Amino acid sequence: MRIGLFIPCYIDAFFPGVGIATLELLERFGHDVDYPRDQTCCGQPMANSGFNAECADTEALFVRNFSGFDYVVSPSGSCVHHVRDNFDAIEQTDEVKEVRARTFELVEFLHDIQKVDAFPWARFPHRVGLHNSCGTLRRLKHALPSELHAPFFSKPIDLLSKVDGIEFVRPARPDECCGFGGTFSVFEEVVSTKMGYDKVRDHAQAGAEYIISADSSCLMHQQGCAERIGVPMKFIHIAQILNGASA
Repeated sequence: MRIGLFIPCYIDAFFPGVGIATLELLERFGHDVDYPRDQTCCGQPMANSGFNAECADTEALFVRNFSGFDYVVSPSGSCVHHVRDNFDAIEQTDEVKEVRARTFELVEFLHDIQKVDAFPWARFPHRVGLHNSCGTLRRLKHALPSELHAPFFSKPIDLLSKVDGIEFVRPARPDECCGFGGTFSVFEEVVSTKMGYDKVRDHAQAGAEYIISADSSCLMHQQGCAERIGVPMKFIHIAQILNGASA
């Protein structure tokens, strides 16, 4: 398939290794992956802060960049959620609707579209705790939210279970928000920080060596919280593990 690689601005700026791992992983499965070089932020921070109309030019650029691909794939659940569910500052032409419908987060793509059954190159011999961001959990339906009484499922765990040596530990409050919330962490710094402290302590008490997530933004927030309170924990994006990172 011909795939447009959508790398969010904060990954480009702070976690380029996540973007590289995503590219390499998609290419391992034989896809023709293209990175439109004039892509920018998808507009999520503006829209989440109440400036939806100001996102129009950003959204139009996104559509121009990613129109014509079989799929658009990104290693960020929150950004994909924005594109699919909130991309409405511009006229909803057939082209816009098509781009929105074909935009997938990496875990979704590998699990639902690619239907990957093995990662023979991957080995991660560590105890890990999984962090599902609020958007991936409840909007992209990565896993069953713990407040619902229904059969359990987890797409990230299903993929990670195919990695040799990995061991999962479960925190006491697995679906509790880590407090990042994009601009929420700026406007409500004290609340956000306390939530982050609680989150990393919960994972530490469960025995996790690493916290894994499909959202680098949540990992960035939790890593900062862990460093400030002295919790010796490491953080890694799921793309890096599935691509073969061992530490």
